[in-house]
Amino acid sequence: MSDAPFANVAVLGTGLIGGSFALSVRRAFPHLIVVGWDRREILQRAHEREAITHSAASLLDAVKSSDLIYVAMPIGATLDLLPELARHAPAGALVTDASSTKSAVCRAAAQHFHHGSIFIGGHPLAGRELSGIDHADVALFHGAKYALVGDSQSLAAARLESLVRAIGAEPAWIDAETHDWAVGIVSHLPQLAAVALANIVHDETDETGLPLSLAGTGLRDALRLAGSPYEIWRDVCLTNRDNLARSLDRLVQALEHLRATLTSRDLEPQFGTANQVYKSLREVD
Repeated sequence: MSDAPFANVAVLGTGLIGGSFALSVRRAFPHLIVVGWDRREILQRAHEREAITHSAASLLDAVKSSDLIYVAMPIGATLDLLPELARHAPAGALVTDASSTKSAVCRAAAQHFHHGSIFIGGHPLAGRELSGIDHADVALFHGAKYALVGDSQSLAAARLESLVRAIGAEPAWIDAETHDWAVGIVSHLPQLAAVALANIVHDETDETGLPLSLAGTGLRDALRLAGSPYEIWRDVCLTNRDNLARSLDRLVQALEHLRATLTSRDLEPQFGTANQVYKSLREVD
């Protein structure tokens, strides 16, 4: 593509998501300037992987010439950074984030972005259980939904939509509260369910290695999310705890129903519904 919607992009946090975003925009727009801001050793690796064109030693250096500022940091760090970004981002620049909860971030942004730069919340519904720039993937966002929160009718929104499509994702405008409820069910609950299952397997495994030593690929597939680091999920749980609590309550109810019907044919409808949901996800792929 030749007509890039932005000319100078700052990526604050060049780990899995930020690094993948940088790789994606550089593939879509090879002449784009992409400035990275992170720890020195991470920026060095980002340079080696050609995710960024320049490194910044300070936040001000990273954003001073940028017309798009992409914040790909833990939610807590993003919340702490927003006031400073509102002060230093150039007038007219678009600031967006990649946080997997949106209510807390968008409320904080509304307090600080009153004039000058513009904030639109974002969340790419893509990722993997391994973090860091070494696992960044130029195709990570391909085919994924990309949630956007803000004024969908603005010029900035149109430019951001164009970029999201250019990296292969599908923009989906949604309000922050609805977003957090939805991802609480389809993203955050599966993560906690995997953690719970992994802990049960660990606690039940004895000195002979059983039952873990008999596990096959089914357990591995079910526990893929259990490989995600706590550092990523701590802030997710803190900023979406009400939705997560309701989701966990629903999971407990579902498990109680399964236990109550183990000796009857009442489980057949449950398996049927589960099969339908799985098939619908396969059709999306």
